[in-house]
Amino acid sequence: MGQSNINLAALIGSRICHDLISPIGAINNGLELLGMSDAREGPELDLISESVGNASARIRFFRIAYGAASDQSLGRAEVVSILSDSMRGERLKVVYGPLDAQPRWAVRMAFLAVQCLETSLPYGGRIEMAHANGTWDISGHSAKQSVDAGLWGLLEGNEVDELAPAHVQFALLHEVAKDANRPLSTDIAPDRLSIRF
Repeated sequence: MGQSNINLAALIGSRICHDLISPIGAINNGLELLGMSDAREGPELDLISESVGNASARIRFFRIAYGAASDQSLGRAEVVSILSDSMRGERLKVVYGPLDAQPRWAVRMAFLAVQCLETSLPYGGRIEMAHANGTWDISGHSAKQSVDAGLWGLLEGNEVDELAPAHVQFALLHEVAKDANRPLSTDIAPDRLSIRF
C-alpha cells in the first residue's frame, strides 16, 4: 500500500465518519426532544439512547484512527473525552498520559495501537498511553492475553495470507508508521504488551 493509497483510505474513512455522524446526531436530538415531551420513558428509549451514544463515541474514535491525519493539534481534553466515551462499558481501562496537545497524526497512530492492544486483551485489562522525549509507548497490561503472532508480525512488516476486517488496524498502523518515517517496535511479555513509535 503506497502513500497515495494510505491517503485515499484515510479520506474514505473521514467521509464515512462525516456522513454517519450527522444522522446519529439527529437521532440523539430526537431522543432529547422525546425526553422533554410527555413521551413514555422506558427500557426501549434507554436502549436506543445508549446505542446512539455508543455509536457516536465509536465514530469519533474511528474518525481519528482511520481518518485523514494532519499536523493539527488535538488537546488532552478532547482525546480523553473520545477515549472515555468509546471505552465506556468495556472491560479495558485506557489511561492517556500526555498533558499537552499532540499532532493529530500521532494520536491517530496511538489510537490504532490501542485497537491492536484491544484485540489482544479480550479479557480486559489496562492500556496506558505515554509520550516522552518524542517517543510514544502504548502498553497493555493484563494477566490474560490472546496474542496472534501473525497479526503482531504485521506491525513488523510481515504478511499474512488473509486479513479479517476486524484486524485491519495492525496492517494500517505499520503502513502509517512507515509513511510517517516512524519505526515501530513491539514487546510481548507475559503480563505486558507494548507498541512504540
